[in-house]
Amino acid sequence: MVLQSHFDFSSVQQMALSGLAAKRVLMACAMGGLVGVEREYRHKDSGLRTNMLICMGSALFTLLSAVLAGDGNADKGRVASNIVQGIGFLGAGLILHTRSRVLGLTSAATVWVVASVGMACGAGLYVVAAFATMILLIALQFVGAIEGKLGWKRFPMLYEVRADVGSALSKEIVGAARAEALADEREAARHRMLAAVLHVLDAAKVRLHVLERDNAAGMERMSFSVLATRDMHQELLTQLRASDATDQVVVFRDLEDE
Repeated sequence: MVLQSHFDFSSVQQMALSGLAAKRVLMACAMGGLVGVEREYRHKDSGLRTNMLICMGSALFTLLSAVLAGDGNADKGRVASNIVQGIGFLGAGLILHTRSRVLGLTSAATVWVVASVGMACGAGLYVVAAFATMILLIALQFVGAIEGKLGWKRFPMLYEVRADVGSALSKEIVGAARAEALADEREAARHRMLAAVLHVLDAAKVRLHVLERDNAAGMERMSFSVLATRDMHQELLTQLRASDATDQVVVFRDLEDE
């Protein structure tokens, strides 16, 4: 005798369930896709495909949790309850610790909220899912910009200080004494540039952490990152450019900034 379990579905039941699942999964893909587009625009690792898949998977697990439990089982959230734990592991992989700061917290929080949006879609709560997605997009796109304009938020900028220290000339061309003198002048110019940078950063109580330093055709370049508010960045840039030991100072937005 073969016992029939609640995992056996007739063709009619499967068709009805497939139509319901398709609507909820497509809604989840749309909500996750909206968040993913914003993440792609900001060049984040958790982009369009990642957020779509997280949202769709959460919706499908939520739907299957109730279906697999059956009508006679009151515990219909057993499968869905493990979504939070799974997303926790995924979010932990997005968080990076550096020497001076922690990166990826916003991305980790984003996938966590996207999973909850997917669960809402899987439960058929489309209005709730759409409202949560709207709030998430506002938080990602506008709240950070408002914090920056108010001057509250500290954000990293990459500074590149350049100084023309001259090119190395062979002693066969200019003579040993002249070549040695030029080498001393180049080294003195490098020291003046470094001293000028340290003087400005020390006054602002910012520690210098050199990311890259090289010399290209006599142009000495030194790159470093500074985590500060908008006003402090403007002050540092003004003072560095005003120094006689620097010929050019440019800044770039750190792509890893949340």
